[in-house]
Amino acid sequence: MKRLSSQAYIDGVLAGDRVRLSQAITLVESALPADRILAQEVVQACMPHTGRSFRLGITGVPGVGKSTFIDSFGALLTAHGHRLAVLAIDPTSQLTRGSILGDKTRMERLSHDLRAYVRPSPAGDSLGGVARKTREAMLLCEAAGFDMIIVETVGVGQSETAVHSMTDMFLLLMLPNAGDELQGIKKGIMEMADAVVINKADGGQEGRAKMALAGYSSALRLFPRKESGWQPHVMLASALAQTGLEEIRAVLEAFRTHVQANGYREQHRKEQALQWLRDTVAHRLLAQFYADTRIQAALPAVEASVTAGTQSPIAAAEALLGLWE
Repeated sequence: MKRLSSQAYIDGVLAGDRVRLSQAITLVESALPADRILAQEVVQACMPHTGRSFRLGITGVPGVGKSTFIDSFGALLTAHGHRLAVLAIDPTSQLTRGSILGDKTRMERLSHDLRAYVRPSPAGDSLGGVARKTREAMLLCEAAGFDMIIVETVGVGQSETAVHSMTDMFLLLMLPNAGDELQGIKKGIMEMADAVVINKADGGQEGRAKMALAGYSSALRLFPRKESGWQPHVMLASALAQTGLEEIRAVLEAFRTHVQANGYREQHRKEQALQWLRDTVAHRLLAQFYADTRIQAALPAVEASVTAGTQSPIAAAEALLGLWE
């Protein structure tokens, strides 16, 4: 794609031009050094126009119906006057490195909604399936005038702390009939959840869904009180039957009012900005480390010694770091 001037991207984003917004997000997702410099200029210029949206992170096991839920819930949000941007993080194809699920095609209502913008992005090798450049994409969407941002992650099984570190509210979707073995992997994620939604509470699953609601409600009371002072809610919903969505919206608004009133939202945003700084430094240092010619020359032999068991991973790491210092 032909690159434009930074001012062309900036003017387009601030004007709400969706084509320019998409081009700007493509720019920040690029790994090319020249694009990174240009992207930094664009994001920096857009920063004064950000920070006024509500950021909602949504996760859940594959098959829980995240895309269908977001399609239905997002349509409700736009019907209430919100301008919604959905950053849908797809699993990455190991062959093409591109998105393989195509969330935009699975969100038919939002794809045709003039008040909504859906952007699928490949997860790459980022922690928790959250694309490394999602934060920048979120800021660009805010600068373009979207007051509600939804970040959809690939799904649980990996650490989902990444989405928690960039959103205001964390929503966990659960199935009404998932077994104990499956539920056991989500205890840490449940501790982060500000709300739990038992989705697909329809088609004869209503009884199991109600049992799941009671179980999760009891479990959440055992967790330490959140720093925000908010007591997580557990709700039932069916994206297909369009039930429970209004209750979820009401809880979202109650949460937003709560964290704004007690100052938690502002403090949380500051902590997130610092985390973004640390993550960026760590990523750049790691990239520079492996790009160093001394490391590239020594790495094959060091890795071979580790796999052969003649050198411990710790000693090998110390040796490589010693070359880099």
